[in-house]
Amino acid sequence: MRSINFALLGDEEIARQLGKKGTTSDLAVFDRKGGESIYTWTVPVSYPDKIQSLFQSLNMSEYVILHVTKLDKYLGEQIIAINSLGLCDGIILLSYDVDEDKLKSLIRGTSVDKFVIVRDIESLKVEIQRLEPKKSEGPLLLPIDHAFEVKGVGTVVLGVIKQGSLKVHDEFQIHPQNKQILVKSIQMHDDSVLESESPSRVGLALKGLSADYISRGDLICSRGYLLDVNGETVKVSFEKNIYYNEEISDSRTYSISIGLQIKPVKLILKDNIEILPEKPISFHQDQKFVIMNLDSTKNRIVGNGSFSR
Repeated sequence: MRSINFALLGDEEIARQLGKKGTTSDLAVFDRKGGESIYTWTVPVSYPDKIQSLFQSLNMSEYVILHVTKLDKYLGEQIIAINSLGLCDGIILLSYDVDEDKLKSLIRGTSVDKFVIVRDIESLKVEIQRLEPKKSEGPLLLPIDHAFEVKGVGTVVLGVIKQGSLKVHDEFQIHPQNKQILVKSIQMHDDSVLESESPSRVGLALKGLSADYISRGDLICSRGYLLDVNGETVKVSFEKNIYYNEEISDSRTYSISIGLQIKPVKLILKDNIEILPEKPISFHQDQKFVIMNLDSTKNRIVGNGSFSR
């Protein structure tokens, strides 16, 4: 079964025309099964009030649908967010009220410049049908976006397999708890399966840890794949957002977005900036991250980078 995952930014109503609404919190997940494909659209419903859900929806996806109805600061923030994560594949659904030349001027030089532009929902559907899944080989990496207890089943988690594959009865680690868990069962679009691979969105029944001890951003992975850091500095490569006009301070607490993890960090100003997590973080080498200033009323995206080797 083929899986294709989208972040849909701009209007939840568009998602309603594409799929059926499922899991909902600050993120709303819509999906549809068509032939041999399962399509998923994640909408950050708490954005723009909370920028965290914007980055989490982008990190759950391989493709982006950007619905543009006006050129404002929030569109600019979404463009910077997409570009910060290096997401180059997507579709712009452009309202007839918006001048296309002005939009192209705004996105020029960013990864969004590579997106296909369409003007109506039917054209959007045609472009969606042309896309192929983005499979990623390697050790298992599955960020958890929701976790809960189900009577008679136990711990259930939801997430997109970002890398690798898994089977029923496989054993993995969950981070940052660093506990061993067992996959008891796998579901895709409410159907039970024996195995699944990237980039499928799955529901897993787990043995080994209660849902009470699992949070969004926790990661299921192959043993030894991730690094855990808590209370010590980490060397990173970092590039400041050119539109962030405030001085970076080592006395301020910022937020780091790594996959679905959103954690408080300090920035240590040395020859190269280092980060000091105030809560445990888990990452793999060269993984991308974004630094945010959640208190800023102008530019909330401070910059982006990756973990150094």
